[in-house]
Amino acid sequence: MLWDLFCRVVDNFGDVGVCWRAAADLASRGERVRLWLDDTSALAWMAPSGHTGVAVHGWDAAAADVAPGDVVIEAFGCDPPAAFVERMARAPRPPVWINLEYLSAEPYVERSHGLPSPQLSGAGAGLTKWFFYPGFTPATGGLLRERGLIERLARFDRDQWFATRGITLRPEERVVSLFCYDNPAVAPLLDALADEPTLLLAAAGPAAMQVDLALGLSRMRRHLRAALLPYLPQTEYDCLLGASDVNFVRGEDSFVRAQWAGRPFVWQIYPQDDAAHAAKLDAFLDRFLAGAPSGLAVALRGLWHGWNGLSSGPVQLPDAAAWQSQVLAWRDGLLAQADLIIQLMGFVEERR
Repeated sequence: MLWDLFCRVVDNFGDVGVCWRAAADLASRGERVRLWLDDTSALAWMAPSGHTGVAVHGWDAAAADVAPGDVVIEAFGCDPPAAFVERMARAPRPPVWINLEYLSAEPYVERSHGLPSPQLSGAGAGLTKWFFYPGFTPATGGLLRERGLIERLARFDRDQWFATRGITLRPEERVVSLFCYDNPAVAPLLDALADEPTLLLAAAGPAAMQVDLALGLSRMRRHLRAALLPYLPQTEYDCLLGASDVNFVRGEDSFVRAQWAGRPFVWQIYPQDDAAHAAKLDAFLDRFLAGAPSGLAVALRGLWHGWNGLSSGPVQLPDAAAWQSQVLAWRDGLLAQADLIIQLMGFVEERR
């Protein structure tokens, strides 16, 4: 089938990161994808080699006389151009129209996943838009996970990857990756990490800028040394997650990839002015920590709350072995569910 995937880049390029993975995953399964973006610049470093079967177009080009494909996905309620939607409504066989929503662990996701939204007015009058929610339970649309991902992770050679990047680990040195928004908790994190041998790898953007400001030219503090990374293609960022002992991630795409990497992770959720992110964070923690040892659950909840500015207190990383065990148990549960693209393709077939 031909899929039209629409995405607006709000900020931080997280939206395009998710959409590129979805487009590439669809194409790898034999589908054809047109990815419509209002800002294509991030793909120059995020996906420099492109992907066979994925054609990238500027957003405004969709307003021209382009016939809609078999499926139209608007990512995160971005509303395709009205002229394009009008052509969808006039098509002899209108495309299946999907609103691919943001990821959340909140209960409403299970209630809302798969619901229809009849379009009673506007450019799409007469069409039905369907809500498709990613999620962490079998009652949701699942998570993006391309075929063979876990097998590739199992074959990943950490030492070889470090060698290709010119990084030499010191004895007993743990590796921590940092990808975050502007965060006042970065400074206390650096102090905490400096208590034992640590190599901190800071992703380009706010993470690298904050580390550079805090550590200066030496990029060292007691037992901590830091390296500032360039912008990485998604494939390289996945390697970084697999090579690190602890991953600090942000937003949606890196959050999901950290879970597949199977390494201890800390999530900085996108902050919202009305503090709605606090409930979203706790909804995930409630699921992630269900069945965890009480001491680990308390420690991780405190760490995540502090990292997200929801509580104060010293930054303390919990016992590494217990944390690792919990992450792998969580991942095993996720792997029992069908991935998002498999579910999405089945959902579309049922409605064609």
